[in-house]
Amino acid sequence: MKTIAVIPARYNSTRFPGKLMKILRNKTVITTTYQNVMETGLFDEVFVATDSELIFDEISKNGGKAVITGEHETGSDRIAEAVKNIDCDIVINVQGDEPFLKKEPLKQLIDVFLNDNKKEISLASLKIQLKESEEIQNPNNVKVITDNNGFALYFSRSVIPFLRELDFNVKYYKHIGVYAFRKEALLEFSKLPMLPLETSEKLEQLRYLEYGKRIKMIETDFVGVGIDTPEDLEKAKRLIS
Repeated sequence: MKTIAVIPARYNSTRFPGKLMKILRNKTVITTTYQNVMETGLFDEVFVATDSELIFDEISKNGGKAVITGEHETGSDRIAEAVKNIDCDIVINVQGDEPFLKKEPLKQLIDVFLNDNKKEISLASLKIQLKESEEIQNPNNVKVITDNNGFALYFSRSVIPFLRELDFNVKYYKHIGVYAFRKEALLEFSKLPMLPLETSEKLEQLRYLEYGKRIKMIETDFVGVGIDTPEDLEKAKRLIS
């Protein structure tokens, strides 16, 4: 089973333009992410897929692999273009703004497919429990709810589930935006038009659910810093200081 990692890297992020080229210690965010993924040793190939010559040059000058893609609404659409002619079985979509992602959660995703002898799972992703009220309420933290078998029911920036019974001990989970696709499922995904839920929440994973597909969610205890805002960048700098 050939497994590759692709890091989608759009320069003009809506909430924090140019964030992937910001400096963490002595390296950019995107270079930090790329090198950390490489160092896991889990992948047959790792490369960045970007619409930016600036990011392409940044990765290339640091000895990495990068490809230029067209304009895309989502990271998964960008990756689909990049891997269309690459011989592989599993594609891991690692977000460029997750510079501290560790080996273990990535291995957990790969193991989903290694153990899926009947090939019933075409997409898997990660979740982590949220315990602080401020983190649960934060719309930058995408929440996910699942069924009893660990398959996603819905993702939202809103608080889900709504806690009507205040004495009920409900657990809240944050979606970590790392996806593991079978290649054919990724290519199929990229051909599907956006539907209302994805358009409303601006969450690409909802497209998959809206078309009746299933996403296997794997719980992890990985704690990193996804860089969505300037405040997140400062938090990340403190983490490595």
